[in-house]
Amino acid sequence: MRFLKTIAAAAILATGFAAPGFADTKIKVGVTPGEHEEVMEQVKALAKDKGLDVEIVTFSDYVLPNQALNDGDLQLNSFQHVPYLENQIKDRGYKLSVVGKNFVTPMGIYSETLKSLDALPEGARFALPNDPTNGGRALLLLQAKGVITLKDGAGLSVTPADVVSNPKKLKFIELDAAQLPRSLPDVDAAAINTNYALDAGLNPTDDAIALESAESPYTNVIVARTQDKDAEWVKAFVAVYQSEPIRKFILDTYKGAVLPVF
Repeated sequence: MRFLKTIAAAAILATGFAAPGFADTKIKVGVTPGEHEEVMEQVKALAKDKGLDVEIVTFSDYVLPNQALNDGDLQLNSFQHVPYLENQIKDRGYKLSVVGKNFVTPMGIYSETLKSLDALPEGARFALPNDPTNGGRALLLLQAKGVITLKDGAGLSVTPADVVSNPKKLKFIELDAAQLPRSLPDVDAAAINTNYALDAGLNPTDDAIALESAESPYTNVIVARTQDKDAEWVKAFVAVYQSEPIRKFILDTYKGAVLPVF
């Protein structure tokens, strides 16, 4: 019996994860700047009482957090919506799974010179994210607002090549999502993800000239390696994240710019 206990203890030390009870369980969680990082700071404080020692690792782009998780450098990440994750899994073969929902951040369109989309001039320069899912999200927002029409059946990962009607002859400028706030002086308008908008001092409910509906398929999620998705420490972490104190923090802090979905 003592021999078996020694093996179990060695296994815990080797993996960095504790037995049920979660004493000193260490979890590295990848996030992006803005609301994902800010909410995770609150989760980290609450998780400590459950024996979960959360280390937050902040990434400046959308590419590395999934790679780091798949490679085992992280235990979880929280930065992306489902269409982006599905596209990454399809393109890169990652073995990753959704373990919980957190919040939705409506994408906004911003401009330093225009007060509405109706004011977009002919030939306007419109900046949007250069990754397929967020770029598609921007185009779907433009279509929802009546600015363009997209090809039927194109799905969520649409590109400028799927635009079949563009009455204002918009010129689409595709940029890295993190660079879009800095592009505003050089374009007529830009579609910006909420985390980068907030990080740049833009409030979606006050500053956006158009805002995506909260009823969208772009719910953000907590992701684990597929091999870990049913682990007790994952369930414990998700329970902390989806607790009432975290829900209240999101509602009180972001005033509708970030909406909890738990």
